[in-house]
Amino acid sequence: MTVAPAVDRFNRADWASAFRNVEQELTDVALTPVRGSVPSALLGTLYRNGPGRLERGGQRVHHPFDGDGMITALRFSGDGVKLSNRFVRTAGWLAEEAAGKVLYRGVFGSQKPGGVAANALDLRLKNIANTGVVQLGDDLLALWEAAEPHALDPVTLETRGISLLGGVLKKAEAFSAHPRFDPGHHDRPRMVNFGVKTGPRSTIRLMEFATESDAAAGIKAGDLLSERRDSFNGFAFLHDFAITPNWAVFLQNAVEFNPLPFVLGKRGAAQCLQSNPDGQAKFWLIPRDCGAFAGEKPRIIDAPDGFVFHHLNAWEQDGDVVVESIYYADFPSIGPDVDFTAVDFDLIPEGLLEQCRINLKTGRVETRRLSERCCEFAMVNPNKEGLPCRFAWMAAAAREQGNDPLQVIKKLDLSTGERLIWSAPPHGFVSEPLMVPRPGAASEDDGWVLELLWNGAREASDLVILDASDLSELAVFELPLAIPHGLHGSWVTAA
Repeated sequence: MTVAPAVDRFNRADWASAFRNVEQELTDVALTPVRGSVPSALLGTLYRNGPGRLERGGQRVHHPFDGDGMITALRFSGDGVKLSNRFVRTAGWLAEEAAGKVLYRGVFGSQKPGGVAANALDLRLKNIANTGVVQLGDDLLALWEAAEPHALDPVTLETRGISLLGGVLKKAEAFSAHPRFDPGHHDRPRMVNFGVKTGPRSTIRLMEFATESDAAAGIKAGDLLSERRDSFNGFAFLHDFAITPNWAVFLQNAVEFNPLPFVLGKRGAAQCLQSNPDGQAKFWLIPRDCGAFAGEKPRIIDAPDGFVFHHLNAWEQDGDVVVESIYYADFPSIGPDVDFTAVDFDLIPEGLLEQCRINLKTGRVETRRLSERCCEFAMVNPNKEGLPCRFAWMAAAAREQGNDPLQVIKKLDLSTGERLIWSAPPHGFVSEPLMVPRPGAASEDDGWVLELLWNGAREASDLVILDASDLSELAVFELPLAIPHGLHGSWVTAA
């Protein structure tokens, strides 16, 4: 076990220096590691999405989640590593670029110029395509969960336009930014995703897509394999979910939504969410159409108190469903009068990894804390998605306890509690780590962890490659690009 060295609280100036506009778009810029070398078997593309435009016309977004999406691609081949980046040319991005000023409100509180009078009754949502990025068929999809995806060319990153997935989606239909990939529990690998229509009664549309072509079966990558719709009582705020071979697992947080401040132009839509102390969180377990309970009604079970954005994994064992999630004591939010670069982390609850074992017969849920260190963006070996796993990799705070920006990569043994730490302080701030299995690997932790971090010392981004088994540093690249703190990414293995 290695432990991060003792550090003072984070350097706020280093952390805040990442909140800036990306000022350039690069194409196939060759990179040379400043330390180490790239493993020869690591071949493919790392895609990352996140806000790249945080200011326009002298006006900064109220929250970085309102920034326009930008895709970064890092390609690993026998010729080395090359970097490209492109903004997603959404309709809103194009309009605001042409106008040179802000034309839309943001979900997380960003307002148009002109105060309340200019924002009241303007309920338009700008699809900013800034949250997730995955390849499906011949398209790279830039995802934003409140609307349809944008299709990009996977090589050039040029925007092809809004994608309705061959008629699967209707215009402006919600499509989650956090799909899950079934590695092949049944007949074939699948991408599983959902869209949610919220209200006093919420409807989830669960969709499964082929990720590989099968000429004999007449299936192409990207084809819709199955779908179902289920309605539930209560308002649903759902960013993520988990899958097992038989279930799609959702957690309906106990929140309430009062749209009036949004309608009146005083708050963003997300700022109208708050925890409901009298509410009851629920697990919604929806049977997958490829599983043993296909066609059955969903199971609805009371869930523990707290708020969840992200799940680590889920699996089935002895008739139970086990789901591991990052729990907050309350809904973390930034008020309309708070500058996000000056936020007091001590006033925001930290995310802690917990395990819930759901007994489907009795409805009883047993919980167990897996880690006391603040963490986010946790993942397992993608070949083990939906199955019991021993190891998890996550971004975490440098301190053992308490809430701070994420500055270390943590590997956790879910069986023993043993952990390894790769540490980026004092100047480094990490984002979502991606575990890439070694081709043909026999052990669960044989592979690499790819990490795109913010280096406050040089006010730019670094790419770090770690050995997934022991978090030893294999290579570091200093990128010729300053990429703000990002959201989600994906890895596409070279064909």
